[in-house]
Amino acid sequence: MPSPPLVKRALISVSEKRGLTEFARGLVATGIEIYSTGGTRRHLEEAGLDVRDVSEYTGFPEMMDGRLKTLHPKIFGGILCRHDRQDDMQAIAQHDISSFELVVVNLYPFEATIAREGVTRDEAVEQIDIGGPSLVRAAAKNHRFVTIATDPEQYAGILDEIQLGGQTSLELRCRLATEAFACTASYDRAIADYFIAEGNGSGFAPTVNLTLTKTADLRYGENPHQKAAVYQHVGAQGPSIVTAQQLNGKELSYNNLLDLDSALAIVRLCEEPAASVIKHNNPCGAATGNTLAEAADKAMNGDPLSAFGSVLAFNREVDELTADVLAAPGLFVEAIVAPGFSQTALELLTTKPKWKKNVRLMSVGPLNDEPVLRQFRYIDGGMLVQDADTQIDPHCEWTVATEAVPDDRLQADLEFGWLVCRYVKSNAIILCKERSLIGVGAGQMSRVDSVDISIHKAGERANGSILASDAFFPFADSIHKAADAGIAAIIQPGGSKKDDEVIAACNQHGIPMILTGRRHFKH
Repeated sequence: MPSPPLVKRALISVSEKRGLTEFARGLVATGIEIYSTGGTRRHLEEAGLDVRDVSEYTGFPEMMDGRLKTLHPKIFGGILCRHDRQDDMQAIAQHDISSFELVVVNLYPFEATIAREGVTRDEAVEQIDIGGPSLVRAAAKNHRFVTIATDPEQYAGILDEIQLGGQTSLELRCRLATEAFACTASYDRAIADYFIAEGNGSGFAPTVNLTLTKTADLRYGENPHQKAAVYQHVGAQGPSIVTAQQLNGKELSYNNLLDLDSALAIVRLCEEPAASVIKHNNPCGAATGNTLAEAADKAMNGDPLSAFGSVLAFNREVDELTADVLAAPGLFVEAIVAPGFSQTALELLTTKPKWKKNVRLMSVGPLNDEPVLRQFRYIDGGMLVQDADTQIDPHCEWTVATEAVPDDRLQADLEFGWLVCRYVKSNAIILCKERSLIGVGAGQMSRVDSVDISIHKAGERANGSILASDAFFPFADSIHKAADAGIAAIIQPGGSKKDDEVIAACNQHGIPMILTGRRHFKH
C-alpha cells in the first residue's frame, strides 16, 4: 500500500457552518489551499481566510440558483485520481486538474425542511442535494488517497492528524468513508420515504426503508449468553428512551430498555400527573393523582411485592416529594424515566436509598402528544408493520349495555382502566380503584384464568373496583367470578357471539358494563 499524499488542497462546500471557521483556519495554518463555493466561500472570506472560488478554478460559473456549481471534470478528476497510477496523474496534468486530498461536505437539510409545518413539495424538492452526495461518494470511493468529512464532529480528529504529519492515516480515512456512505444512504432514504409517503397517502408503502445507527453496545441481551446493542432510528422525532439522557446509575440492560419504553408509553397518554410501574414488561402498578407524589405512592402500592426491583415512569418532572416516596425504606427500584428531575429530587435519589448508586435515572425531556404512527416487529424472514395502538378511543362510541349505569366515580376508573389495559399482555384483565391499578392478570391462554389472577392479586381491594378486559368475554363465567369478588363495573370491547349471555350475567348481578367496540390485544 503506497503512502498517502500530503494534504495540499481542500474542497469545502457545506450547508452547516458549525465549527467550519476554526477548522479552515487550522488547515490554512498548515499550508493547505482551500477551494470553495457560494455561501461557504463567502462565510470563510468574511472570517478573513484566503479561499479560491471553484467557478474561477473550473472556468464555469454557478448557475440555476446554485443547482449547478461543483459538477465538473476539474472537480471530480481532482478527487477521483489515484496517486499511485501514472496514467491518472498524467491525465490530470494534461487537463490542468489539481488534486484534492481533503473534501469537506455536508448536505442540504432535506429532513429538517420536510419536518417544518406547511412545507410545500417545491420547497422540499429544492433541498434535494445533487452535487453534495456526488462529491461525498467520489471522495469516499477514493479513500485510499482522499479524506472525506461529512460532519463537524469529525473536524478535530482530521486536523490533529494533518498537523502531526501533513496527512491522515488510512484507518481514519476508512472510518470516515464508512460514515460518508452511511450519510448518503440515510439522505437518499429520507428522500425516498418522502416521495413514497407523498404518493401513497396514509396507506402502507410498497417499500419500507429503515436506517438505524448504533448508539451503544449492551452488556448482553435478554439473557447473558445473547449479545445485544441498541440502535437509534434515523429520522425518528420526539422524546424516547433511545435519546434519553442517563443521569445516574449502572449501564442500561436490554431488558431495562424494553421496560422503560413500556413504562413511558403508559404515562404519556395521561393528562393528570401519572406514574407507571413495570415488571417483566407488564404493568404491576399505575396510577394518576392530584400530585406526582400521590400518583407514585398509589402506583407503588398497586402490587408492592411485584414492584420490588421494578422500572418506573412519570409524565412530569420528578420533584422532591415524589423522590421522597420512592426513597422510602423497603423499596427497590431498578430504573426511572421522566421528563426530568429537579435538583433536589436528583440529590435525594442518589444519596438516600440503599440503591442510590445503581438506580438508572433517565431524563427524556418534555413529553409531547404526537402518537407513534407505525409499529415494526421482526419475524423470521421479514417484518410485520402496523398502525401503532396509541390513539385514545373516542368515548362517543362507547355504550352502556346493561340496566345499571356507572356513576361518575366508576366512570373515571373505567376510563383509566381502559387506558392501561392495552399495555398488558393478552389475555389481559386488570382491576382498578381510585384511578390506580390494583390487580393484573396477564399473558394467560384463558381469559377466565386472567380474571382469577387479577382478583387474587387485588385481594380484598377487589371489592368496589372496576374490571377492564382487552378483548371480549367468550362466556359468562368471568362475570360470575367478578361478581363474587365484588367488582363494581366492567369495561370490555364486546363482539362475542355470547355477548347477550355476558350482558344478562351483569344484569343478574347489577353490574354496569360498558362496551367500547374496540379491542386492545398486546401479543
